[in-house]
Amino acid sequence: MSQITTPRELFLHELGDIMYVENALANEVLPKLISEVTDEEFRGALEQHLEQTKGHLKNVEQVFEELGETPQPEECIGFEGLKSEHDKLLEETSPDLVDSVDLGAAARTENYEIAAYEGLRRMAKAMGEDRAVELLDKNLAEEKEALRIVEKISTRVANESAKAYA
Repeated sequence: MSQITTPRELFLHELGDIMYVENALANEVLPKLISEVTDEEFRGALEQHLEQTKGHLKNVEQVFEELGETPQPEECIGFEGLKSEHDKLLEETSPDLVDSVDLGAAARTENYEIAAYEGLRRMAKAMGEDRAVELLDKNLAEEKEALRIVEKISTRVANESAKAYA
């Protein structure tokens, strides 16, 4: 890896990082979660977020293009850690609790994405890249709404699960 020496280089690296995450979510993670969950509301929310995620990926690619750069994903070690943690926990958990495990993974991922977009937005604003700020704001707003939905479903599923095992 070459050394990052300017704010723009850091921004492009971080933009590539979130591009990697959105690509993995759209093409691997969300389809996998959709296939394994049993809660219909959660499945519907995941399906809706899959479509949004495809738009997030396009927005990130457009930010690269606005800056005159070729879209370049950067492997995201943090996200890979979240995926590994989810997979390990899923192996150790009763099938009855898959929805709870996946809801936890979804919440952690949304928080990760929110933090990434907030940082990218700050950097783009500081560099005077107004169009990038607009695109990143759109993604950020949708990630925050997705987290709100996941939290609502998580509360219901946790309450139902607790009652079933009481």
